Amino acid sequence: MASSDLNDSKLQTAEIEDEPDEWDKRIADTGCSVENMKLTDCYANNNRDWRKCVQEMADLRKCWEIKKNNERTELKK
Repeated sequence: MASSDLNDSKLQTAEIEDEPDEWDKRIADTGCSVENMKLTDCYANNNRDWRKCVQEMADLRKCWEIKKNNERTELKK
């Protein structure tokens, strides 16, 4: 494989990885993606100990309620 082919392959892989997947799209649709990212980062940066992310969890919960995501995501009967 030529060097330019290898670089093209790496670029294509990076572009695919940068595209939002289904999970990212669902989080974005909640309107709380920033709060979700802060909570996820806190969890990762604190040895996966949720107890150290109480404020981030509260912020996500507040956003979730403001955006009425409970109503939007509720199962329809």
